[in-house]
Parts: sequence; structure tokens; C-alpha cells
Amino acid sequence: MKTPTPPSNPDVAPRPPLRLGPGLQLALLLLLALLTLLPLFWLVSTSLKGPGENIFQTPPQLLPQSPSLAAYKRLLQDTLILRYLFNSMVVSGMAVMANLLFCSLAAFPLARLHFRGRGLVLALVVATILIPFQVVMIPLYVVMVQLGLRNTTMALILPHAATAFGIFLLRQSFLGVPRELEEAAQMDGCTVVGRWWNVLLPAARADLLTLAVFVFIGTWSDFLWPLVILDDPRLYTLPLGLQQLSSSFSLDWRLVAAGAVVSILPVLVLFTMLQRFILPSGAASGLKG
Repeated sequence: MKTPTPPSNPDVAPRPPLRLGPGLQLALLLLLALLTLLPLFWLVSTSLKGPGENIFQTPPQLLPQSPSLAAYKRLLQDTLILRYLFNSMVVSGMAVMANLLFCSLAAFPLARLHFRGRGLVLALVVATILIPFQVVMIPLYVVMVQLGLRNTTMALILPHAATAFGIFLLRQSFLGVPRELEEAAQMDGCTVVGRWWNVLLPAARADLLTLAVFVFIGTWSDFLWPLVILDDPRLYTLPLGLQQLSSSFSLDWRLVAAGAVVSILPVLVLFTMLQRFILPSGAASGLKG
């Protein structure tokens, strides 16, 4: 038996939702930005402090009293930082290109072609996202050793050549492309590969660039897998190189901070260059009413 609902009192006005004023919203956003940028600013400040400054003084000195580039000069002259930077560029760049190619090729049939078991294949691909890398690291290491790829750059690229996240992201992007564009290309004589190259990839440009940024950052900052698969210091990437700085120079935090700043700069430059392209796709603008 249902409990009768008490009648609402018409004299009591509903409470309006709590809203923050524009000034308070701006203040909260500025506070959040400050909390986010403060560690980065502190890192740059530490790398610029001279040898005579105490970086552990109390209270801490945020701005360097006598800014110096000595840590960066030592980093370039006494370490293999340029070699580490080149290795990271090669590995991250190749991983990005492989992801864009293989993930888009795998996402195309899952989004546009009809075949038996398509849903099962998609479910299995998405399920692999739940598997931590540490679970497959040992079997992957054994495979790399059997293929003779240990201590090679290719061993760093292949595990990042395709990701389940990239396949799912591009599949969802391809599903949002109007079929009329693909049908028009098919009437003009485009093959299946031509529709993938000429219609779907240009329409999914924003998601392709988003995937490129995610893969680049993930590969650039990867530490565990290079540590496991590499022994040759000439093949070390930046994360391994920075770890070498902290052990080879008795924890000179100015040098470590300078190396960290150098490792962050390429990511900031890449995101700054691509952020204006990471916008909602305008595929629907190709249709005329």
C-alpha cells in the first residue's frame, strides 16, 4: 500500500539553486590556476638559483636572489641530456604515428563495416583497458627477448604502437561522421580505403590530434618499461636520464630541476601548438540543407 504524499504548501517558495557570482568564480579559477602552476614555477626557480643560494632555507625563497644558468650549462656539457632528448623524441614520435595509423585502421571496420562478431570484438578491445600494464609486462618482456629486440629502440615503440583507448576514441569519432559524406564519396568511385582516407580521417581531425597528444605524453613520461627493457645508457629516454642525474651527481637538485624543466618544455610546446586544432569536428558542415 502506497504512503500518501503530503500536499505541497503553495506559500513556501522553492529554494533557488546556489550560484556563485562572476567575481567569486574568477577568484576560484585563479586560485586553482595558482595551485596548479606553483609546482612548475618552483621547479623553474630552483633550476635558476645560483650555487651560493640555499635551496632548503626556511622560510623558502620562491624567487632566486641571483638567477644563473649554471645548472643548464652543466646539464648540456656534463650529461647526455641531448641524447636522452633525441631518444625520447624518436620513440614518442614513432609511437604517435603508429597509433594514428593502426588505431584508425582498426576503428574503421568497427564503426562502418557490418560483420559477424563486431560487438564481441569491440567488447574485447575495450576490456583490455582494464588490464594494468604491470600484468602484461613480464610476458611482453619475454616476447621482446625472443624476437631479439631487447636493448633496441623498437622495443620501446611496439608496446605503444596501438592502444585500446585510441581504437575506442576513433570508433566513436567515426560514428559521428554523417553517412551521407561516405555515400557521396562511394558514388564518386571511392573504395573502402579511399573512404577511410578521404572522408573519415579529415572529419576526425580533432580526435586524431587529441589521441596524438595523449600518446605523446604517455610515451614521453614512460619510466617503467624503458627501465625493464634497456641496459644501454645510449638508448635511455628522458625519464631514465633524469634518474641517472639524481644518482650520478649526488642529488644536485639544481641539476635535476634543470633536467625536469627541459623534459617538460617539449610537451608544453606540443600542446600549445595543437590546442587550437583540438576542437569539435565540423564534419556536419559538409552537408548542405
